[in-house]
Amino acid sequence: MMPLLKVENLQVSFPWKNKSVKAVDGVSFDVPHKKIIALVGESGSGKSVTALSVMGLIAYEGGKIEGGEIIFDGQEILRMKEKRLSKIRGKDVAMIYQDPMASLNPGISVGDQIRESLLIHKIASRKESKQIALNLMREVGIPDADQRYGSLPASFSGGMRQRIMIAMAISCRPKLLIADEPTTALDVSLQADIMNTLQELKNKIGMSILLITHDLGLVAQHADNVVVMYCGKVMEESPVDKLFEEPLHPYTIGLMNCIPRIDVTQDQLFYIPGCVPSIYDYPMGCRFHNRCSKVKPICREKMPKLINLNDDRKVRCWLYQ
Repeated sequence: MMPLLKVENLQVSFPWKNKSVKAVDGVSFDVPHKKIIALVGESGSGKSVTALSVMGLIAYEGGKIEGGEIIFDGQEILRMKEKRLSKIRGKDVAMIYQDPMASLNPGISVGDQIRESLLIHKIASRKESKQIALNLMREVGIPDADQRYGSLPASFSGGMRQRIMIAMAISCRPKLLIADEPTTALDVSLQADIMNTLQELKNKIGMSILLITHDLGLVAQHADNVVVMYCGKVMEESPVDKLFEEPLHPYTIGLMNCIPRIDVTQDQLFYIPGCVPSIYDYPMGCRFHNRCSKVKPICREKMPKLINLNDDRKVRCWLYQ
């Protein structure tokens, strides 16, 4: 069965001075039907750029797709004209953004913002759309929906605003939901509530989710497969259980070691030395070599290929080539 979303050799660049720099460099992965796929990595890894490319929005951020394919439900996204793409965006593919307050219109009631997609895509009349919006508010756990329908976003807490964003995103019952850091800046209990809500809606609607996060705890609980990105490259791809049992790439191992554990006594927290290289100055060879504890001479000279292992796993590292 064909995956719902197939990203193949995606390359996205941004202009800089008199040249262009690649923020996403040859990224490939699949999102199967009714599954949760997590894109993980530090800030600057290219996760959000990948998501905006899938939504057909990267040009609005100044980016340019240099190559590759994005096939959604059998349709090539990159070759679509904007008119056709706008019929899919928000209806079949929806996105929850990192900062709900920046994404919500402060001068329009939350109820009217939730029903907007229903009206744009002509899924319901104005009267029907209001009732659907109220039902969506209840579905995502917003109390007193009838009274809060006409409230402005500023009157809601951070967790409630995120629920409003979820209600907006699922209003048209999309086939694919892209959740870009959906729990950022929320406390642990709210994070769990938001992710449980997404999981329940995914099961109810039958949609797939592309979860973009740096929180490996959320990944362990909710994802089916994991794609680890670093400096615009996929470093490792694996089913979630195998990744946590035995991470392969030194970068993935470093991310795992950064998770505090209550069953191990630690004098100090682990960290990956150095920082993510600037997009304008990626090192030669493997882009992780200047932070890697297992670096070899060839790592500094040549980029390893992303190879398939025989147990549904992929890794980009000279240790396995």
